[in-house]
Amino acid sequence: MTRVRLRPEIETLPPYRQGKPAAADSFKLSSNENPFDPLPSVVAAIGQSGFNRYPDALATRLRERLAARHGVTVDQLHVGAGSVSIIAQLIAAAATVGDEVLYSWRSFEAYPLLTTVAGATSVQIPNTPEHGHDLPAMAAAITERTRLVLVCNPNNPTSTAITLPEFRAFMAEVPETVLVVLDEAYIEFAAPSVESGIPLLGEYPNLVVLRTFSKAYGLAGLRVGYGIGPEYVMDAVRSTAIPLSVTSQSVDAALASLDHEAELLERVHRITVLRDSVWQALIDQGWNVPRPFANFIWLPTGEDTARVAELLGEHHIIARAFAPDGIRITIGEPASIDKLLTATALAR
Repeated sequence: MTRVRLRPEIETLPPYRQGKPAAADSFKLSSNENPFDPLPSVVAAIGQSGFNRYPDALATRLRERLAARHGVTVDQLHVGAGSVSIIAQLIAAAATVGDEVLYSWRSFEAYPLLTTVAGATSVQIPNTPEHGHDLPAMAAAITERTRLVLVCNPNNPTSTAITLPEFRAFMAEVPETVLVVLDEAYIEFAAPSVESGIPLLGEYPNLVVLRTFSKAYGLAGLRVGYGIGPEYVMDAVRSTAIPLSVTSQSVDAALASLDHEAELLERVHRITVLRDSVWQALIDQGWNVPRPFANFIWLPTGEDTARVAELLGEHHIIARAFAPDGIRITIGEPASIDKLLTATALAR
């Protein structure tokens, strides 16, 4: 059969793999989802929008609310269908064939995919032995071809974090012509130990900070996130965005979530308390697990990853295996913990 011509680098590119679904008797701890059901007030807000009308392409109401919240102008803020869509738009706006996008590895698995789709080249800097970003090595790897640097804090999938002083030192080494994207999808789970980079936006003209409503706010299925940065960069991002990709229902849910933020952040606190207790239990079992700052824990299982993931599955725990590096385990329902710790004890 005659085939149409496609870009060879796209034909060979493995697609993004979503966390494995779980059977009815198992716990899905593979997708970093918030285990709590949506707030009734948020569900009620979604039903107020008519499906027969197009959404506001600029998500104006949400941009105005967030701009006031963070002390920036509306034009410095862009809303997208999840923060990952904004990453794609930023890469498309900044990099093309012959350009480089630099990031730590292992980090968010969408980074190499989105870089390749844009036609740019990935430069992956190995994580430190402690499974975090090697910021000095990243700064040293910047060349004249570098157009964008991605910093994931806390890092997905290793759950490690960098401090604000460490990030400041890094930014001091980055040329102002290179765009730095600080991906804070999980920052709410790191507070108060880790501070957001949003207050630094006034200091660094080449910085964009990303946030999402998918994780802490529990709106993963509605796809809404935002980025804050220089107005001309956000204008370029808006030019690369798929029109009308943020639905009215997503905007309504995000606004309602901000109205009820205290209740949602109390849930975040409960998740972090459970996370820390699981981490300590794993340490007590003899695992060398980095201190977690997101809503998941990283098991550095190396070449043993497939065996440990299979054993977890046998105990009805569906985690996210990243062979040959390790396994990411989301903190989910409290009822999952006994099964998880029984499996990890046997895996030792």
